[in-house]
Amino acid sequence: MVDAATSFDGNRVAANEAPARAVASMTAAASDGASLADYAAFCASALFAPAQSASWVRNWAAETKADMVIATLNAYSRPALSLALEVVRSGPFRVARFAGGRHANGNFPAADSRLLPAIDGPAIRSLFSAIAKARPDIDLVSLQRQLPDLDGVANPLAALPNFPSPNLALAVDLDGGFDALLTRASGKRKRKKHRSQTRKFEAVGSFGRIEARSREEVDRLLDAFLDMKEVRFAKMGITNVFGDEEVRAFFRALFADALVEEKPSFLLHGLDVAGKLRAVTGSSRSGKRLICEFGAIAEDDLAFTSPGDFLFFDNIQEACELGFDVYDFSVGDEPYKRLWCDVEVQHFEVLAPLTLKGRALATGHRQGARAKAFIKNNPTVWKLTKMLRRKAAGQVAPAVAEDEN
Repeated sequence: MVDAATSFDGNRVAANEAPARAVASMTAAASDGASLADYAAFCASALFAPAQSASWVRNWAAETKADMVIATLNAYSRPALSLALEVVRSGPFRVARFAGGRHANGNFPAADSRLLPAIDGPAIRSLFSAIAKARPDIDLVSLQRQLPDLDGVANPLAALPNFPSPNLALAVDLDGGFDALLTRASGKRKRKKHRSQTRKFEAVGSFGRIEARSREEVDRLLDAFLDMKEVRFAKMGITNVFGDEEVRAFFRALFADALVEEKPSFLLHGLDVAGKLRAVTGSSRSGKRLICEFGAIAEDDLAFTSPGDFLFFDNIQEACELGFDVYDFSVGDEPYKRLWCDVEVQHFEVLAPLTLKGRALATGHRQGARAKAFIKNNPTVWKLTKMLRRKAAGQVAPAVAEDEN
């Protein structure tokens, strides 16, 4: 027997699905964060991607005041799968999506890998039915940028109809350590460039790689990153996805909370040259995978030295030393990533309409994904698109190490 339970805004819906029939009932529960607490308790022993961690979900809910839905599927009276979703408005539609929106990449729902064999497509659809009954205002469940597997466990949501995400994710296989990696990735050229960059930094003043280990350092690195990103997005002519104050507050809380963990699940690194941060990366840990969630460089007098490349060199070298199997550059196919990457990851997306309006929106999303994939997979069209964006923003030359992460 498979049970489905969804909790939202202090209410709980339970649906029991037997082979012959499904029975749903609704009971009241206290609106005191109990659902998030239950989710955190499940995550203590579950498998999940960083953007589905209890810390990510809790801080996103707290800082953005998101309308959250926690949907849990039980097998043998125990939680087997849990979806932490936020409900957002998209024009006349309401959409339930992974908490964090575009900031949530490489998604994998919190799951008990021991119980997943009991979860199939019909069971997951029963969960969506329970969400629809509890929240009839939701038109579409949109689950984007999902990993096909995590730590060798297949994503259970792949049992549903799905389609490829328009953006590839790129990663580096760290098998054999850093020296072995360099033998596969133009190592002589990379070492020569790293030495040349070192000399240029030394000519300016002292320099070093920093890892944020206090709240003050978190604030310093994030302040620098946010300033860099604001300049970069303006030059690229696209919306600054880090621009909202609540999003900035979320990342501050997320990285600050991680400081108390023995092995912080979220980390900030920066390259300081002559007292100024020239490059910053934000990363997450996921099993044997170190994931670069975002990165940026200062477009100043040292931008020509490629400080971002220098920081990636050191980050990847440390990832090897710490025993990680993979360094993941996350979503986005860019030349600076291709300099390192030898692994392509094709994420997938699931759209589950809950209303007639949702069906229309899902059709539009699928068509939009196909159009985006065509543009980004055609080098000529993609180059033209970026040029037009820059011109619209009043820029002529491309931004250095152009990316959208």
